[in-house]
Amino acid sequence: MGEYDVEHSHGMHVVHDGPRQAPPLLLIHGSGAAGVTWGPMVPALAAHHHVIRVDLPGCGQSPPAASYDVPGQAGRVAALLDDLGLRHVTVVGHSSGGYVATALAEQRPDLVGSLALISTGPRLDALLPQPFILRALLAPPLGPLVWPRRSDAMIRKGINATTARPVRIPDDAIADQKNITYRTFRKVLRGNNAYLAERSVPDRLAALDVDVLVIFGAADPRWDPASAHHYDAVPTARVQMLPGVGHLPMFEAPEATGELLLAFTATVAGTPPRDHRA
Repeated sequence: MGEYDVEHSHGMHVVHDGPRQAPPLLLIHGSGAAGVTWGPMVPALAAHHHVIRVDLPGCGQSPPAASYDVPGQAGRVAALLDDLGLRHVTVVGHSSGGYVATALAEQRPDLVGSLALISTGPRLDALLPQPFILRALLAPPLGPLVWPRRSDAMIRKGINATTARPVRIPDDAIADQKNITYRTFRKVLRGNNAYLAERSVPDRLAALDVDVLVIFGAADPRWDPASAHHYDAVPTARVQMLPGVGHLPMFEAPEATGELLLAFTATVAGTPPRDHRA
């Protein structure tokens, strides 16, 4: 199993793991994160899939972009998949990466074979009051002052404020977090909020003909865990709750999360691709 990078494809840093001939599995990170956050799960996933990890614009090792609206980011991902000649891809999004994944399925159903959303808040009113450290980092007046001076320890504390229990955050994930600017991060958040305000994720998914897996930590401190059941309204969705897990299942429960994803991809692999022609 090899690894190789496509440094800047459509303004995104891209990492591939696993054999190219294996079924494709695209991983999209959440706000302010990067493709390295999937690291603990990649070996197990790449044993069965051609795993593609992107750093969205302005995140990780990708350069900034003029716009960070969700449909625009989905368009970049679509162009990448077109270049790779891939169709019927299983697309996995963590947190707001689930919005990009959903927008991709809305724009280009021919590219998306199935969707998995991990810790993806379904609607704006499901957002919980945030811990003080996150509010200090993300909002004026402290945010613009503190953000450029973040230490590794502060970033680790901020990340662990979203978990149900302290977890070890790899150094490369911390380094990539440092690469996103405060201004870019705020623009990303505004784009996410605009996408949710326009229409909830369950409503969007209910209009699509695609199999959906929803994974949610039962102790998520960012999004109300009970809100995961808003996805029950999506006829093609199945919801899996992870007991004792917060917002970062990739770090908190990588084996259990990976097993759920592999079971899902094995199930949908036996389903013929849907005809998306108008």
